[in-house]
Amino acid sequence: MKRSLVLLTMLSIFLVLFAAGCATKEFVKEQTDPLNNRISKLEAQVSALEAKLGAVDQAGKQAEEAKSIANEAMKLTKECCGKADAAARRAEEVAKRAEEAATRAEEAAKRAEAASEKSKKAFELHQKK
Repeated sequence: MKRSLVLLTMLSIFLVLFAAGCATKEFVKEQTDPLNNRISKLEAQVSALEAKLGAVDQAGKQAEEAKSIANEAMKLTKECCGKADAAARRAEEVAKRAEEAATRAEEAAKRAEAASEKSKKAFELHQKK
């Protein structure tokens, strides 16, 4: 009898728990709908953030390309400036040499004029004799 009483008690506990523990589809739907709505909103936000992240990545790539182009332009500019500086130095050297040559030419012209005067006087003296 003790055994039947234990069985009966267990059976009644099981029935009470089973009957009270079942949830209806409507109850489950009521409980999960707000969660589904929140999850949908979060998924939309995640999609929007992923789109923005893609745009940021694209902008980053474009910025890297622009930086690369700018660095190349700067390198070419430095090369050109170096060449221009070298050309300017060469031009200054050539101008100095030209000035020196002009100075020497003037001196030679003066010497030639002096020699001409000297030979003219010598010729005149020779004619008088």
